Amino acid sequence: MRHALPVALAFLVAACASTPPAQVTVDDTALEREVRAAETAFAQTMADRDFAAFGSWLADDAVFVNGGDPLRGKQAILAEWRKYFDGADAPFAWAPEIVAVLPSGTLAQTVGPVTGADGKEFAKFYSTWRRDAGGQWRIVLDNGYRTTCPAN
Repeated sequence: MRHALPVALAFLVAACASTPPAQVTVDDTALEREVRAAETAFAQTMADRDFAAFGSWLADDAVFVNGGDPLRGKQAILAEWRKYFDGADAPFAWAPEIVAVLPSGTLAQTVGPVTGADGKEFAKFYSTWRRDAGGQWRIVLDNGYRTTCPAN
């Protein structure tokens, strides 16, 4: 028993002397600003009628859920979305209201309203962003849901 106390004390001192593993600290506010800026710039491509810029925000392996009929891959998304860039006026617009970033700083989600040409909300969008190796945020998953019924 006499020897147990010094051994226990030695373990306690050793445990206190060791340093915990380094934690990755992420500035959530700065990352949220980055992602909000990315979503806002992505939305601006629709207003500017800039289809090439729209495509630049998509990851090659992106999936747009598309009402339950997923569009898989950048080329499939571009083929379907081309029609929304025809004409002089944008058929709809969107803007982020909520931005959340994982502590790792590698994935983020944006959520917000989709408004028609009349400015009235008719849907909500949900976009998942991934930071690529070069530090650029790109959309990897996108989905939206109607919040109002279409007019007859």
